[in-house]
Formats: sequence, C-alpha cells, structure tokens
Amino acid sequence: MTAFGIERDRDADVGRFADRVMEAASAWSNRHRARAQALTRHLVADTRTGYDRDCAGWAILSILTDRVGQAFDREWQPIDLHRLVTRLTKSPADALLGDAMAYVLQRYARATVDPEWWAQMEAIEASAWWPEDRSYPQARGDRDSWPEVVQAAVELISTIWAVPSIESLGPRPGEARPSTRRSSSRVDPRVLERVRALLAKAESTTFEAEAETFTAGAQSLMARHSIDAALLAATERTTAGPTLRRVGVDNPYESPKVSLLSGIASANYCRAVWSKDLGHVTLIGHAEDLDAVETLFTSLLVQATTAMAQHGKQTDAYGRSRTAAFRRSFLMAFALRIRERLHQVADAEVAAVAEQRGGSAGTELVPLLEERRDAVDDAVDEYFPHLRASRPTTVSDDEGWFSGHAAADRASLGGSGEVERR
Repeated sequence: MTAFGIERDRDADVGRFADRVMEAASAWSNRHRARAQALTRHLVADTRTGYDRDCAGWAILSILTDRVGQAFDREWQPIDLHRLVTRLTKSPADALLGDAMAYVLQRYARATVDPEWWAQMEAIEASAWWPEDRSYPQARGDRDSWPEVVQAAVELISTIWAVPSIESLGPRPGEARPSTRRSSSRVDPRVLERVRALLAKAESTTFEAEAETFTAGAQSLMARHSIDAALLAATERTTAGPTLRRVGVDNPYESPKVSLLSGIASANYCRAVWSKDLGHVTLIGHAEDLDAVETLFTSLLVQATTAMAQHGKQTDAYGRSRTAAFRRSFLMAFALRIRERLHQVADAEVAAVAEQRGGSAGTELVPLLEERRDAVDDAVDEYFPHLRASRPTTVSDDEGWFSGHAAADRASLGGSGEVERR
C-alpha cells in the first residue's frame, strides 16, 4: 500500500521502468544522444520517491544481470568487459559494471570460478559492497549521485548489449575445477623475476642506452627461458600446447603499440592478433612465453613513452602542431627496430645454447623450437580462421621516424653489456 492507500504492483512497476531504461539505452546506441539524455532526465524526475527509485534500481539490475551473464557466456572475462567499458564510456559506468559482475558471480560457489577471474575482479576493485536488501544501482546512487548512475546505466547497457563471442581463455563461471585450471610455467619461476628486475632498472634509468642494455639482457633471459621450456617438453613428452591471453591496447597511437607487441611476441615464439574494435590483442603462445611477452611489452612501452615525451611538442614551419604525426612515426620506428633487435638477441641465444650442447643435441634444438612455433601457428589457424592482415601505419614525420629508430638502437647487442657510442 502507498501513503495514499493505493495498491501498487511492484513487479509491473519494475517492468515499466525497465522498458524506459531500455528505450533510453536504444536511443543512445543509435547515436540519438539528445533523445537518450532527455529520456534519462525524465526517468530521473520520475524516481523522486523511495519506492520509484527502488523499482528503477531493480530494473537496471535486472537488465545488467542479463547482459553481463550473456557476455560471460560469450567468453568475455571481467577485465575484457572493464577494458571495453572504460574505452567507450565515462565514469561511473565502469564502477557500475564492476557491481554488476560482482552480483552475477555471487551465484556461483567460489571454487567453481577460475581464480584468474577473482584476480581480475580484485584488480579493478569490484566487489559486492552494497546491503543485501538493496539493489546496487540504488545503493550507488544514494552514495554518489542518482542522476549520474542512471545516465551511466544507460551508456553501460548500450555498450555491452550485443558484445560478440570471442575466444575462450578458460572455463566459464560455475565450470572451473582443479583439473581445468591453467597450470603455471614449469620452468624455473626465478627467471621471470630476474627479467622483471632488469626491466625495472630499464624503466628507472634516465639514460636511454643503459635502458636498452637492460632490455637486451632481459630478452636474452627470456630466449633462454623458451629454450629451456622446449627442451623440457621434448624430454618429458608433454602435451601442453599453446594458450591464449588478451592484452589491452589503448589510444592514442594504437597501431604502433600493436606493432611493438607483435614484434615482441614474434621474437618469443608467439603470435598477436589485434581486435581493433574491442580494444585488445590476443596473444597465442606457450604459457611461459606469454608471461615474458607481457612483461617486456609493459616495460618497453614505458621506455618508448618516456623517450618520446622528452622531445616535447612539435610544430611545423608555420607554427602548426605536428606532435601527433611525430609521435606516431616515433613509435612505429621504435617498434620495427625493437623487433629486429629482439630477434637478433634470441637468435644469438639459440646459437650459443646449441654450441654449448654440441653434437646431435645441439642440432636438435632448432627443430624443437620450430615445432614450438608451428604449434602456435596451428593454434592461430584454429582460433582465427578468417584472419586478415592489418594495414601498416602511415609514417608522415621523418624526424619522428629517425628519433624513434635512434631510441631503439643505442645498446650493443653483443651481450657484453657495453654501450655503443652513436
């Protein structure tokens, strides 16, 4: 009963609010932004009472629960959805998404959800924080701003409404079992710790040449890491094959960043597939190699960005800004030269190990590594049967190109740690 003694059908009221939310989300999705905002304002104006706001909150929750569940069924993981939403919307849509995912995952026993999912939820600071007797949209609106939450819900629903199916990286919620959880690398984990330590030094130094020397040392360790894994697999006749992992690549200058990641992957017996519209790259490779690729990419991106920023803003002869063209060309040149250098380091490490092993053991190493690369290629063909090559980035700034090339070419590749004078 209401204060006026009129009986209200709560389920019907929730349904009516859900229809209005969907109408606004549809308008937003079809780029009728003025209409979407007007519908949202009217919705907010009609939820001044506690009862109406409660009904609207449960309506939003119902829609988001359905859409997030559908996305999980289509192999999206929490970090994937979070990356897409932060890319296409503004706050607090990302926080509302975190609430929705936490609400959906509450349905499952914790042991039946891949631990990687919980790690992702922790990384984006998403958890079930609201009281049990309230919907999270209403609780967030009461705590922050109800009009902002309603607008964020409209944008969020529009963004995730029809996400496509993507490649599976592991079990869905409710399907994880101890036997299905991904195993970690069986090669000495201290190797990656040493790699991370070298890259930390590369990131902290103010001398580009010194940074690249540390990076070359890290790549040498990672090449040995892959070699050890290949030899171990051949010795023990293991059946563990390539796996998939997604890495977010953000604007600006996406294409050069993807080129950098692809080059690092190639030097470490992996492949990279860019899903441009979704804002991520799928890496395909063996688990220990993927760890190395992710680690090195993060470090090199920091180094490239730091070196690029030192050149400041760029203008042409007429005073017009050419900073974007300079930086795009810089990063592309940096990426291509880094690819060359990493392959040189990896090839030198293979030759050194083959010589150390000697005889037939040494000559067997290269075919083993080729088998490893072939297995990755087969996995790419399986998961991405309709793969197309992306168009190369246009380079339009000569100074940016040569500056980027120089930033990636100051360290000796001889393995001695000496820096060439250039």
